[in-house]
Amino acid sequence: MNENKTNINWYPGHMAKTKREISEKINLIDIVFEVVDARMPISSKIADIDDLIKDKPRVLIMTKYDLCDKEETNKIGDYYKELGYHVVMCDLMKGNTNELLNISKTIMNDINKDRVSKGMKERAARILIVGAPNVGKSTLINRLVGKKAAGVGNKPGFTKSLSWIRINKDLELLDSPGILWPKLEDQEQAHILASLSSIKEEVLNNDQIASFILRKMFELYPDRLKDRYGIEELDEDLIETYDLIGKKRGALSRGGITDYERVSDIIIKDLQNGYLGNITLDRLK
Repeated sequence: MNENKTNINWYPGHMAKTKREISEKINLIDIVFEVVDARMPISSKIADIDDLIKDKPRVLIMTKYDLCDKEETNKIGDYYKELGYHVVMCDLMKGNTNELLNISKTIMNDINKDRVSKGMKERAARILIVGAPNVGKSTLINRLVGKKAAGVGNKPGFTKSLSWIRINKDLELLDSPGILWPKLEDQEQAHILASLSSIKEEVLNNDQIASFILRKMFELYPDRLKDRYGIEELDEDLIETYDLIGKKRGALSRGGITDYERVSDIIIKDLQNGYLGNITLDRLK
């Protein structure tokens, strides 16, 4: 197993371009839907989002709520509510978006009252939807529209440009590609983003990510490692741990030698596919 400790950073050109385009269009926007992954509601929150959206009213949408540790995610949701955010927990599989639409309608009613008082006509809400890669923006849009309007890819970087989508006569969405920030200063958060598919696999060292997942799960949910792999302790270099998982999951080469690359892939996919249970990797400090 080759666990190189290298810093994770991923900021391709289209992200910088997206931020410029959002800045150019922000004056057209009434409301911002800021989307985060409920399994990492702190790590997946765009660090420099306030610079982009200025003082626009926003709704913080925690997607994949059905996959998270609700007790821990709710604590973080309450924290954001105390900061004045509208927070909506969203199970994209069930697709119920009524709460989200009702909050948006209330915000837009106030905006339209202000417009009328200034002699302008009421109009449909223009909503920017923004978030890190692969947090569920496209699936959310499709739930709002009621049909497939936005392409859905399980790889970060799937959406490449801003595009307007009409939801109904009262609502227009400006979809945007997933964005990160130029330098991932907090490498703990960078590894959490990588563990849950928000950073392109091609720039990652899978052994490093899998090792991080094992140590993070042992810190937060040690019982899940025991249930899934029979692991009760982690050895320092994880060789024995990998050997144990390799035997348990049949990831062996000829002669019964552990295929460490396959074990890394198994660990990552087990986390991402929910086989390690409902998890939330962030904690309030």
